[in-house]
Amino acid sequence: MILVSMMHNASENSIRSNNGLTTAMIFAAGLGTRLKPWTDHHPKALAPVNGKPLLQRNIEYLKTFGITNIIINVHHFAGQVIDFLNVNDHFNCNITVSHEKEEPLETGGGLQKAARFLEQHNPFFVINADILTNLNIKAMLAFHQQHQPLVTLAVTGRSASRTFLFTKKNQLCGWRNNASGQEKISIAGVESMPKAFSGIHIINPAIFALIAEEGKFSLVDLYLRLSVRHAIIGYDHSGDILIDVGKPEAIEQAEKHFH
Repeated sequence: MILVSMMHNASENSIRSNNGLTTAMIFAAGLGTRLKPWTDHHPKALAPVNGKPLLQRNIEYLKTFGITNIIINVHHFAGQVIDFLNVNDHFNCNITVSHEKEEPLETGGGLQKAARFLEQHNPFFVINADILTNLNIKAMLAFHQQHQPLVTLAVTGRSASRTFLFTKKNQLCGWRNNASGQEKISIAGVESMPKAFSGIHIINPAIFALIAEEGKFSLVDLYLRLSVRHAIIGYDHSGDILIDVGKPEAIEQAEKHFH
């Protein structure tokens, strides 16, 4: 499993030398089964919205906030993603591809695999490739800097099949599958409020020293384990545009907002 630099003159040192929130990771390794039949022959990240692939839209979104050091994990039709980045000259960004060749490592494993590119002094931004939003990253970063948690999770009050649970003090304390009723509680005996996770995080790189999990694992389970002793808080951005482009019908909805 090799991390491949995708920009001439790109280097780990150039990523580490920047100040502020200038680094992000885009999760793009998933199989995209909900987006069939497109994903029978293409990676989900290249699904077009008004003719422009999701991955390009998110790279351009990050660039509007000065984020140009970008790590992208790939697995499903990885070659198509790499070719797309090459053809577009990496969108004038310092892009590194983390190729999960054997199998997709889920969000936790994918993050851990890219650790050496993210273990820097400053926090970094993470977004799923199939999320389109107008969330103000600078406002979320200001919130993160004010509260200094290990992780800030972008959440909203919308209804969802699965939700994170937060205490009155905004600390992550559990997870609930609203369809099945299954719950994972990390802090018991507290009043909790459900919030729907937006697939967007700001993470302090101190998290890497706390990861004991190996291989394939979910960030949800990692966050629940760490929330017992570490600050993992929610940033409510209800009112923003947020579209999970995971199903074909969601593309039609996204095209109404993203031109």
